[in-house]
Amino acid sequence: MKKSSIISAILATVMMMEAGALQAENVLARSLNNQGRNAESKFLILGGELSNSAATSVEDIDEVLPRMKALGLNTVLVPVYWELMEPREGQMDFTLVDRMIDVARQQELKIVPLWFGAWKNSMSCYAPAWFKRDVKRFPRAVTAEGKPLEIASCFSDNVLQADLKAFSALMQHIAEKDPQCEVVIMMQIENEIGMLESARDHSALAEKAYKQPVPPTLHEALGMKQRGTWAEVFGTDDYADEKFMAWHYACYVEHLAKAARQIHDMPLYVNAAMNSRGRKPGEYPSAGPLAHLADIWKAGAPSIDLLAPDIYDTGFKSWASQYAMPLRPQEDSHVKNRLFIPESRCCENSGVRALYAFGEHQALGFSPFAIDQASPKETASVTRSYGLMSQLSQVKPQNSWGLLFDQEDRERIIDDEGVVMTCRHFFTLPWDARATDGSTWPEGGAILIRLGKYEYLLAGCGVVVDFKTRTEKNQEQQKKLGEDGFAEAGAAAQSAAAKFTGSRLGLLSVDEVAIDAQGQMQYLRRHNGDQSHQGRHARIGVDDWKILHIRLYEYK
Repeated sequence: MKKSSIISAILATVMMMEAGALQAENVLARSLNNQGRNAESKFLILGGELSNSAATSVEDIDEVLPRMKALGLNTVLVPVYWELMEPREGQMDFTLVDRMIDVARQQELKIVPLWFGAWKNSMSCYAPAWFKRDVKRFPRAVTAEGKPLEIASCFSDNVLQADLKAFSALMQHIAEKDPQCEVVIMMQIENEIGMLESARDHSALAEKAYKQPVPPTLHEALGMKQRGTWAEVFGTDDYADEKFMAWHYACYVEHLAKAARQIHDMPLYVNAAMNSRGRKPGEYPSAGPLAHLADIWKAGAPSIDLLAPDIYDTGFKSWASQYAMPLRPQEDSHVKNRLFIPESRCCENSGVRALYAFGEHQALGFSPFAIDQASPKETASVTRSYGLMSQLSQVKPQNSWGLLFDQEDRERIIDDEGVVMTCRHFFTLPWDARATDGSTWPEGGAILIRLGKYEYLLAGCGVVVDFKTRTEKNQEQQKKLGEDGFAEAGAAAQSAAAKFTGSRLGLLSVDEVAIDAQGQMQYLRRHNGDQSHQGRHARIGVDDWKILHIRLYEYK
C-alpha cells in the first residue's frame, strides 16, 4: 500500500466509524491535505505497545515481533532509544530501527515508533551518556528548593537542538527506509512529558521565561483579554505554574513536529500520564498533554495531530471521554482531538475496553502496554477482541455505541430513534452462579452497531440487550426474576393492573455470524429458544466472543 493509501486508510476508518459525522475538519486533515484519500482498505490500529526494554537488541526484535503478529495485532508501538541510536554525539546507529522495520515488513505489521528522546515518563533517562554528563551544556530542571532533577530543562536551546538533531536524523532515515509509509504509519514524540516534584521548572532559564509576558498566541487561543507576565495573568499556585510549563513543553515539541512534517509527513501524537487519584501538579507528571491543558497544547504545538491518554487507573470510560474531544467548531471547545489510546493496562479486561473505545468514540486505535510481558490469560481477550474488530472494520454502520460494564456500572439505556435498547452486564441475568459467588465480575463489553431500521450487530463479550418501543419501555414494570429467569410469584397480577397501550418490538431473528473481507455476513448458527430466553433478548456470555446479527419487528 502506498504512503497516501495507508494514511488515507487510517483517515477512511475514522470517517467510517463516525458514520458521516466528520466533515473536512477531521483532526488528521491538516497533515493529509496534500495526499490522496482513496483508501484501498479501512484501517484500525489494533495495537500493542512493547515493554520499555523489549527492542534493545536485534535478538529482541527478531523474537518479539512475530509473537505480536501471532497475538492478532496489526500494529506494534516500539520504543526508539536516543541513548542507543546516538551513543556518541553526532554518530547515529540505526541498526535497531532498520531491524524493526525489516521484521515488521516480513510479518505484515505496521509500526508506530516512540521517540524516547529528551524525556520518558518525565525523566531524561534515555538521553545518551554524553548528554547526561554535560550538565553545564545541557542543564537540568530545578525544584523551587533548588534541587536539580534528572529532567532536562525545556528552556535550554542546547537541549532542544541536541534532541531535534537526533529526532530529525531518525525521521530522515525512516523516510529513506520506508518512503511510502508501508510500515511506519505514525510517530510519537517524546513519552509522557511532565514535571515531577515541582509543578514547574525553577532553573535560571525557566525563571527568565517566567518573568516574560504571556505570548499573544496563547491569549488568543484561550480567549483571554488580560495581559501581563505569567504570574499576573494566571496567578502563582501550582495549577498556574502547570500552565506555564505546558506552554513551554508544547512549544518545544512543536519544533520537533515541524521538522518531522518537513522531512517525512505522517500523523504525529504526544501521550500523557493521567492526573489521577487526587494528585496535584508535580505529584503527577504535570504540564503534559492532559485534557485540562488541551487548549494550551494545541496552541503551542499546532503540528501535533493527537493528544493521547495512557489509561491505567480505574474509570476507563471517564478517561477515554476526556480525550474524545469535539471535532466540530460549533461545539463548545477549541480543541479537536480523535481518541487514540497508545497505552492501557494490559489485563483480562483489555479486550472489552478496546471494543468500547472503538464503538463509543470511534477510536483510531487501542494499545495495551507491555503486551509482550503479559500472561496468556491477559492477552487472550485482546486476541479475541481484535479478531472481532478485524471483521467489523468491513462494516458500514449507520451508528455505533460502545458498551462497558462492571459490578457497579452494570446498565445503559440507549434510545435509537424510538428503539429503546436496555444493555446490561451478562451477570445481571439470574442463572450464572459466578454472578453471586462473591467474586469480582469481569468487565463485559461490546460494540452495538445499527445497520438499518430494526437491524443491528452486537459484537463482544459478557453483555445482554433487550429491545423495546418507547411506549413499551415507558410502561415497563420492573420485575424481580427468579433463578429460572421468570418473574417471582405475584408479579403477573401486579403488572395486569394497568392496561398496556401502543406497540411492541420482537426479535425476528438473532444469528451468530462471521464477516468476510468483503463485508458479507456468513451465517454460523441461529440463537433462539434458551439462547434468546424465548425471544426476550440477545446475549453473549462472559468468556464468549461473538458477533450477533439482530433483526427486529414491530407488533401490536
